[in-house]
Amino acid sequence: MSSDLVAIFLLSLTAMANPTLLAAVTVLLLLPNPRRLMLGYLLGAYTTSIASGLVIVFALHGTGTESTAKRTVSPLQDIVLGVLALVIALALQSRRSPLSKERRQARKEAHLKARQEGGKPTEPLAMRMLSRGNAKVTFVVGAALSFPGVSYLAGLNHIHKLDPSAVAAVLLVVAFCLIQETLLELPLLGYVFAPERTQEAVTRFRSWVATRGRHAAVTGAVVIGVLLITRGVVTLV
Repeated sequence: MSSDLVAIFLLSLTAMANPTLLAAVTVLLLLPNPRRLMLGYLLGAYTTSIASGLVIVFALHGTGTESTAKRTVSPLQDIVLGVLALVIALALQSRRSPLSKERRQARKEAHLKARQEGGKPTEPLAMRMLSRGNAKVTFVVGAALSFPGVSYLAGLNHIHKLDPSAVAAVLLVVAFCLIQETLLELPLLGYVFAPERTQEAVTRFRSWVATRGRHAAVTGAVVIGVLLITRGVVTLV
């Protein structure tokens, strides 16, 4: 087997461990109608990742666009997302104190009362749309968050090195995208082939998040933030 094929497969697994995708899957599983929402997100992710991958393989490779994005845009994106993850971890940690919780609850109740008195909806627009199972919204979100990252760009570079035919190149790009979206595909396959067991697993996950989710979220955000910032700095250097 070609070393480039092995590299493509390994890079697709690396792309699968995308913090943004992991966060999106977690949020979607906590919402009503996760199957429809995840399907919308997945179709959006396929649209952007496959289309951009084909454009890079067939049109942009060798022009400098790919290497520039790999050296500059993606590392900076990693650093920004890493800093954001650390800020989220700090915010989540500060919300654990009883005093902070009481103040937050008081502000929430006052805001809710004001909206009720004014005859306005009491939930944010995005939550209202997602709770109704609006797959169009998650399609747009999935498309917006699925532009090529470092692993995907590196995989496309190896695809180019193979010098495949047009059909083979398309198949390799599609296969890469299918593997990198596994975190979304597995729950959806579960809903198709084992809906009851999948729903039980989702219910257990929601219960776990309700009891231990905040601590896990703080730890996970710190780890993800440090890893992203480190990867971004190393790539830039």
